[in-house]
Amino acid sequence: MNCDSTKPNMSRREWLKLGSCGFGSVALAGMTANQSHAGPQTPRMPHFAPKAKRMIFLFMNGGPSQQDLLDYKPRLYQDGGKTGQNKQTLLSPLWDFTQHGESGLWISELLPHLAKQADRLCVINSMQTDSRAHPLAIPQLHTGSFQFVRPSLGAWVLYGLGSPNQNLPGYVTVKPTRTFGGPSNYGNAFLPSAYQATRVGWEGRPVKDATIKHLTSTEVVPGVAKGILDFTQSMNRRLLQRSGQNPDVQGVIDSLSLSSNMQKSIPQVMDLAKESKETLDLYGIGGELTDDFGRQCLMARQLVEAGVRFVELANSGWDQHSSLDTTLPKRCKEVDQPIAALLIDLERRGLLDDTLVFWGGEFGRQPETQILSGKVALGRDHNAKGYTIWMAGGGVRGGLAYGSTDELGYEAVVDKVHLHDLHATMLHLLGLDHKRLTYRYGGRDFRLTDIHGEVVKDIIA
Repeated sequence: MNCDSTKPNMSRREWLKLGSCGFGSVALAGMTANQSHAGPQTPRMPHFAPKAKRMIFLFMNGGPSQQDLLDYKPRLYQDGGKTGQNKQTLLSPLWDFTQHGESGLWISELLPHLAKQADRLCVINSMQTDSRAHPLAIPQLHTGSFQFVRPSLGAWVLYGLGSPNQNLPGYVTVKPTRTFGGPSNYGNAFLPSAYQATRVGWEGRPVKDATIKHLTSTEVVPGVAKGILDFTQSMNRRLLQRSGQNPDVQGVIDSLSLSSNMQKSIPQVMDLAKESKETLDLYGIGGELTDDFGRQCLMARQLVEAGVRFVELANSGWDQHSSLDTTLPKRCKEVDQPIAALLIDLERRGLLDDTLVFWGGEFGRQPETQILSGKVALGRDHNAKGYTIWMAGGGVRGGLAYGSTDELGYEAVVDKVHLHDLHATMLHLLGLDHKRLTYRYGGRDFRLTDIHGEVVKDIIA
């Protein structure tokens, strides 16, 4: 069966023939902790025919100002300087918007490269989340909850689908934040440890200097290293038998096995030297502001092309309480060309149609100016009641602006999309029913969306 021959309501037997596509398996998505172990990243059958096979998560850490980027507000231009509903001064957008593509999406002049991809973008202007505080909103974006430590979105996806390439981690995070959840944002919580992300680098450090530690050893020759690994694994398997199939012990065995496979695979996949000059230039690698995120985006393309199921990239500094006029343009210049290049590169390699690309922060910004230390600052405060994200590829409708906030951008008023709804929709695009993707822990079934979430069907192609 061809990888493109999927269709709705396929039989189990038909799905099992799709193993080479990364979706066939002897296990169902959402298997319980008590089911037999067939390898934690073994490809598993989704609940239904997916539109996306993999996902790239572009996290803009801090909360991008939607009124200045993607949510065009003519009334806010007119009312700038007036007193807003929070008794502060309304701040007109500092940059012009124009319509782009056949779809006529309104996009700010700060994003000229992304604007050329307008007909690929599904922009949701009516997002809502539960908190306007970074320490709560960032964990909720990543895990669906800020009250407890829960598995990350990437961990749920890997748990549900497994990974097509057993020699690579199924989930990779690049330059994650150390604060506001830190490792919990890409962790596995109570899911088996094999579903946590492999981290590359840290926030605030150049990604070109980042490495995955312990891939090679200068102290032990390869033949001896293999003998040590084999001996260690034999002891671990004996311990597993004595411990009654303890999932923590199994996690150690899986981790050592994967790390051994990664020693050869990861350096080859993450080698930018094999890319053409045209590709490097496309991503802005070598540019003063675009080099770092350009490297991240090209790395993401290499990873998903090699079979990594879920990749998250992060760019920090989007929390503009002040100096909006200088810091926002800089952030946009850092990511605009690389992200547009990622969409172009995925498309020309035949990957965009089944790769879900997500862009967004933990919340958005207010239409008013910020008051700091009793003085008016050129910036915007947090807004969890109405903000903007976009997705591309992976089965979403391109060239679509969905939902809206009020005339000034305080709150979503039309076709509201809660973060739980967004998570449910992402899983749906990947062939997973968010109500069925569960894991039993502590006497109850858990899921990414808890008891909430509805799939936003109107944005699905």
